[in-house]
Order: sequence, then structure tokens, then C-alpha cells
Amino acid sequence: MDKVMRNKLAIFIFIAPAAILFFMIIIIPIFMSAYYSLLKWDGITTGTFLGLENYITLFTSKSIAFPKALSNVCILAVLSVFIQLPISLFLALALARGIKGERFFVTVFFIPVLISTVVIGQLWAKIYNPDYGIINSGLNALGLNHLTRVWLGDPKTALLAVFVPILWQYVGYHMLLLYAGIKSISNDVREAAVIDGASYWQTCKYIIIPLIKPIIQVCVIFAVTGSLKAFDLIYVLTNGGPAHASEVPSTLMVSMIFGRNRYGVGSAIAICIIFLCFFFSILIKKMFKVEVE
Repeated sequence: MDKVMRNKLAIFIFIAPAAILFFMIIIIPIFMSAYYSLLKWDGITTGTFLGLENYITLFTSKSIAFPKALSNVCILAVLSVFIQLPISLFLALALARGIKGERFFVTVFFIPVLISTVVIGQLWAKIYNPDYGIINSGLNALGLNHLTRVWLGDPKTALLAVFVPILWQYVGYHMLLLYAGIKSISNDVREAAVIDGASYWQTCKYIIIPLIKPIIQVCVIFAVTGSLKAFDLIYVLTNGGPAHASEVPSTLMVSMIFGRNRYGVGSAIAICIIFLCFFFSILIKKMFKVEVE
């Protein structure tokens, strides 16, 4: 192995296939989208060069509602970081304690991640159904008829109603990452804390959580960038409606490209999503200041 690692030709041969695929699937489409974002193009005829006009249109045109989509996705990112991740961390800490049926509960919490998003979308559409959905039926049974809503059709509730299944689906994903990080900590460290008289939750606060700080950083990055790219569940449940109440950049991008044939504006939205993902990834790394030894 050492001989192979010193052979630059061997290194190139091993890396080349993955590098070529990465370049073709990731790099080239990004540059093509950046080019299309500078055009007025319907996807069929010859495009007209506009410069940065499409980007200006995104923030000035009321019919596109891009600022509203950015606002919605920022709310999702905040909810993901301050609601989803704390729940995931609590579950990981509780399960890593060694409770009875630990493996079973880890599997159960991770199941939503494995289920098709379309299936989850249809499931929650039934839950939110205003006529026979479990939420309205439960409220009626409790005599709280005045609280029933057309959850996905009311602009006041559509945003939260769409975000709940997104948060629910990925709690298990982050929990598994944090759980694996906790399990990787040596038992000697925990035993030393117990000998010193620390309770389990004191051990979590002062020892376990600081030690899994790099994993928490990864989870925060995944939560924020995943929120910025959110599409599938929102598309299945509301497609960004009603009246852009649950619109996010990804659904707006699809609407612009395939619904209105405005490939230039849609490509500009795609570039904005890429830029935001890079920006927040770098910002989060700076905020955590994790030193890799």
C-alpha cells in the first residue's frame, strides 16, 4: 500500500473515474446553470443575453415571490436547528445511555428516513385532510371544533403544516449521527465522570456534548443546507401554495422552468440556492471553530 501511495500514476488512475464523474455530474451543470441564468431563454429558441437582469428580477418582481420563498426557507432552517436537532440530540443521549430495547428504538426512529418521500407526503396529506384527517377528527372529538382548519389550504397554517413532516422525517437521521458519535466515546471517560460523582446528564453536558461537537457541526450544516434545498415533501403536499404561502426556492425554480418556461430565471434561482448552501456551510464552520487534530 505504501508503494502504491507513492506512485503518482497509480493515485491518478484510482482518483480519475470519481473525479470525472464528479466533474460531469456536479461541476459542469453548475457552470451551465450559471450561464443560463444570464439569458432570457424558454428552453427551445435561441437565448438572449441579459447579464444580471434575471437576478434583479428575482428580488424586484412581485409575481415571482422569491423573497417570500427565501423567508420561508429561512424559517425552516431555524426550526431545523432549534427544534429538530435538540430533539435528535435528546433522543441520542437517552438511547446511548443503554436503555432496554436500545437497538429497536434506534431502528424505529430511523424508519421515516428510509420511507419514500412521496409516501410520507401522502400519509401526512391524509392526516391533514379537513374531512377525515386525524387532526380535525381529534379536535372534533375533544369539542374543539373552532380549531379545525383546512391545514394545507389555509395560508396561515400551510407553512407550518408542511414543515412538521419535514422535521419529523429527519429527526431519526440526525439522531443516528449523534448516537454514533456518542457511542464512539471511550467508556473510560464516562466512568471517570461517574467516579467523580457526576450524574448522567451532567456527564452529557460537560463531557459528551463537547466531545461530539464536530458531529453537531455536521448535523447543523446538514440541517441548514437540507432546508435550503427542501423540495419533495413541499411539492407533494402543497406545491408551494396556497398563494406562495409555503413556497421555497426549489419549488419556485421548478415552477419557473417547467411551468412558465423561464429557464433563465429558474437557473438564477438554482445558482442562488448553491451560493446560499456554500455560504452557510462556511459560516457554520467559522462559528463552531472546530479544531481538527
